[in-house]
Amino acid sequence: MKALPSSSAPSVPNLASLSLSRVDVPIADAAGLPNFAYTSDWFFAIEREAVFKPHWCCAGFASDAPEVGDVRPFQFLGLPLFMVRGEGGIRVFHNVCSHRGATLVESACRAQNILRCPYHSWSYDLAGKLRATPAIGGPKVNNIADFTKADHALKEVRSAVWHDLLFVNVSGDAVPFEEFIQPLESRWANYDISLFKRPSQDSSFELKIAANWKLAVENTSESYHLPWVHPGLNSASRLEDHYHILGGDSYCGQGTNAYAYKYANSLSLPRLPGINPEAAGKAEYITLFPNVQIGLHSDQLFHIIIEPISPYCTNERIAFYYLDRAAISEEFTAFRAENISWWRNVFSEDMGIIERLQRGRSSPAFQGGCFSSVMDVPTHHFHKWVARLTMASVDASGRA
Repeated sequence: MKALPSSSAPSVPNLASLSLSRVDVPIADAAGLPNFAYTSDWFFAIEREAVFKPHWCCAGFASDAPEVGDVRPFQFLGLPLFMVRGEGGIRVFHNVCSHRGATLVESACRAQNILRCPYHSWSYDLAGKLRATPAIGGPKVNNIADFTKADHALKEVRSAVWHDLLFVNVSGDAVPFEEFIQPLESRWANYDISLFKRPSQDSSFELKIAANWKLAVENTSESYHLPWVHPGLNSASRLEDHYHILGGDSYCGQGTNAYAYKYANSLSLPRLPGINPEAAGKAEYITLFPNVQIGLHSDQLFHIIIEPISPYCTNERIAFYYLDRAAISEEFTAFRAENISWWRNVFSEDMGIIERLQRGRSSPAFQGGCFSSVMDVPTHHFHKWVARLTMASVDASGRA
């Protein structure tokens, strides 16, 4: 099969659709997503419209705006947005003035009830309502008869917060958030993850990966690579200790029955109260589609927000959470730093292989590869989900 240019669609009629159709078949006969799904701007744009905008996607951490009045701008799918914490909690708005379209917020700040546009000083309250339009009718004339402020509020983005994760639905027509999150909540019903808290310091870091976002999802979804990519981790939690996790159109991942973190100076993290020994010895690593990975352990939790930047670039924001005493006590300061360092090393090992996978997608000798029907089940599950969502858009685009 001929290699595809990185910025263009296949030129043979229906080639793109045909390539995707080879994914959604039984795993023994399936091919993976083709190279253009990882290298082309046109497919990246289709994903933005078919995979991300219609669904609940993770866009940030609510704890980044902890106090009423806290405002934090961010980019998501190329859109300028901001989160703001009001009396009723976090809300998300398009970061654009309704007058002439200037961005309202350039950096994180604490607002005193008002957000003011720097261009003409139009001002909005923390609920997005337009409150002031200075000189709209000329010098010292701040109101005019044919203009109604209520019609020009900031445009809100549908959002929800779940265990510090801020989700947005850009299209506004996804299922109710409670329905979206229910499958994962049911799976973890015996784990009260609301008890995990994010420390105010030494709890997070970011990674910039020169690879497509899907490769980051795929890597965490399987344990097959552990003996060769993570020999240190595999010595404690062996390949044979792991199991697959499939959650329909909601999530996939892998878990281990041999979680036993080795703590410095014999210091042990507090575990979830009431957890039985069997559950305490498990850990699960799940990607909640499309772009947040959660590592659940009996004594710590981490979230990884996967932000697609381009077909060749992905940003990961990683935050760790512990139970109260471990999250805030100076007693655990050294441990938290060591824990972050240990996991950063694991994720860096992943980053190296993910970037090699991306480079391989430029080869005409590879067009999706194949799957192990035993070891690659979650990866195939994710590939099918992406293929199903994008197939109709590929057909409709006329690019294929």
